[in-house]
Amino acid sequence: MAEHPNIVLLNKLNLRDLDASADLFADDFVWHYFNRKLPDIEGDYVGIEGLKEFFTLIGGRTKGSFNVEPMSATPVGDELIVVHVRDTMEIDARPIAIDVVVVWRVAEGRFVEAWDIPSVFTNLAV
Repeated sequence: MAEHPNIVLLNKLNLRDLDASADLFADDFVWHYFNRKLPDIEGDYVGIEGLKEFFTLIGGRTKGSFNVEPMSATPVGDELIVVHVRDTMEIDARPIAIDVVVVWRVAEGRFVEAWDIPSVFTNLAV
């Protein structure tokens, strides 16, 4: 059975080198970040430059310790992918691990929108 085309697209994504993955994103791509515990970072980030800004802010807040570990990815219809990741980091010298769901929306073979939803009230054992 062939892999879903949106999973193939997701597998091409390199979050550590967004410039190499820039052609995977629509010009008006929007990254929505929800996290009441980080209100200075919460919000919408537009385009590939906005996504790079988001990861720069998270990296600065965690002093470079932020890491994303993919757990699962499930295509939903022809447009959505629900991804479960585990983020690990240190904030204020305290190690943290949290589960996160990212819902990616794909149109015409490119990422057009994503919602990053961390489980901000449950820290996992690190």
